[in-house]
Amino acid sequence: MKTFKQFINGKLIDSHSKDWIEVENPFTGEIIARVPKGDAEDALAALDAASKSQTAWAATTASFRAGYLKKMAELIRANRVELARTLAQEQAKIIGLAQVEIDFTADYFDYYAGWARIYEGEIINSDRQNENMLLFRKPVGVVVGICPWNFPFFVMARKVAPALLTGCSIVLKPSSNTPVTTFEFAKLVSQLDLPKGVLNFISGSGKTLGNTLVKSKLTDMVTLTGSVEAGQEIITASAENVTKVSLELGGKAPAIVFADADIDIAVKGVLDSRIIFSGQVCNCAERAYVHKSIYGKFVEKLAAAMKAVKYGDPFDATTVYSSQIDRAQQTKIDEMVVRAKVAGAQVVTGGKKADTKTGYFYEPTILVGMRQDSEIVQKEVFGPVLPVLPFSEYEEVIALANDCEYGLTSSIFTTNINTVMRGIKDLKFGETYVNREHFEGMQGFHAGWRKSGIGGADGKHGLMEYLQTQVAYIQF
Repeated sequence: MKTFKQFINGKLIDSHSKDWIEVENPFTGEIIARVPKGDAEDALAALDAASKSQTAWAATTASFRAGYLKKMAELIRANRVELARTLAQEQAKIIGLAQVEIDFTADYFDYYAGWARIYEGEIINSDRQNENMLLFRKPVGVVVGICPWNFPFFVMARKVAPALLTGCSIVLKPSSNTPVTTFEFAKLVSQLDLPKGVLNFISGSGKTLGNTLVKSKLTDMVTLTGSVEAGQEIITASAENVTKVSLELGGKAPAIVFADADIDIAVKGVLDSRIIFSGQVCNCAERAYVHKSIYGKFVEKLAAAMKAVKYGDPFDATTVYSSQIDRAQQTKIDEMVVRAKVAGAQVVTGGKKADTKTGYFYEPTILVGMRQDSEIVQKEVFGPVLPVLPFSEYEEVIALANDCEYGLTSSIFTTNINTVMRGIKDLKFGETYVNREHFEGMQGFHAGWRKSGIGGADGKHGLMEYLQTQVAYIQF
C-alpha cells in the first residue's frame, strides 16, 4: 500500500496530523493507498508558503511561467500509462477513459502555456484631452483549489494551469475519495525547479483543513468543483473576508429530442451522455424529453442500447463503465429510484443495484411515467439512471427543460437549423450541445447558470477568472 506526504513549499513533508485517509479501490474494495488527513496547521503552512512566494512569481514573465506548464505536460506524458492505471484503480474509471483524462490533462497544461503571449490589457478612450486610460490585468493572488472525485486529475489542471500562468500561487486540495493520482503528480512536480511555494498539494477533511483554507485572510480566491451544498458552504465560509469564489456545481441536464431528429444519432448521444463514468459527471444528460410522435420508438431503441451496456472490471477493454465511487453513492441512486417507483415511475430497464461479486454497481436504467415535479426529474442523480418524458410542442419542452434549479448543460437533437437557433436562444443553460454528446472542449467556457455555479473554467474566459483589473488614468 502506497503512503503519500503533503507537498508544501516545494517539499514532500509529513503532515502535522498523525491521522490518515485510506483510499479504496471501488471495484475491488481493497485499500490501495493512504494520504495525510491534514489539519489546520497544514492548511496554514501551505497558505503561508503560497503567500510568501506569490509576489515574486507574479513579477516573472508569463512566458517564463508558461515554461513550467510545458514541463508539467512533459512529465505527465512521460508517465501517462502508470498515471492512467493509478486513476483507474482509485476511482474504478475504465482504463480507456482514464487514459483520455491523463492525456487531456497534459494537453491542457500545454494549451494554457500557449496563452502566455496572448492575454492582454486594454487602452480605453478618455473624456479628457491629454489623458490615457490603461487597464492592466493582474493576478488575483493566492488561490485555493478544491477538486472533485469524478475527474480529479483533469480538474486539478483546470485550476493549477490558469492560476500559475497568470502569476497566482495555489494551494490545491484533492478529494479524499481520489487523491492518489494528484499526489503522484506532486511527486513528479517535486523534481522540477519550480519556485518554492507557488504550487502546494495538501489533503485532509473539508471541515478542518478545507474550512481553514477557505476562511483564511491569506486566501484571495477559492475555486471549487463539487456539489451545490459544497458550493453553498464555500460562499458562507468566504463571506467574512469577501473572498472571490468560482464555483462549478451540480447539473440536471435536459436532452431534447425533436420529431425530426435522427433517432439513431439521438440515442447514441443521449446514451453516451448518460453512462460515461457510470453517470458520475456533472454535465451528463440527466433527463430526456422526446417528442410524442417518436417517443415509443426512441425509448425502445435507447432501452436496447442500455441493456447492451457492459459494466464490470475497469481494466477490461470491453467494459463501458465500472463501479460507482462508493457504497454511499450506490445507495443514494437506488433510494432515488425506489422513491420514483413508489411515486408511479415505471422501469423500462435496470432499476436496481447490479448483482456483482465486487464493486458498487448500478444497472443502466430508464424510467418513464414520471411527473415533471418528481424528485427523479428535478434532482441530480449522478448515476446511470435516465428519466424519459414526452412532449408535444416547442414552447412546452423549453419550459420543461428550464424548469430546474440547475443550469449547467443541455442538448438538442434536430435536423432543423431554425429549431437549433431558437433552442440555443431560449434554453437557460451555460452550455448547449447539438446532435452530439455532452462533453466540453478546453477552449470553450464551462460555466453554469443558477445553482450550477458562479464563474467558470476553460478557454479565455476561464483564464480571466484568475485575473483582476487595475485602471490607470495618466494625465500628460
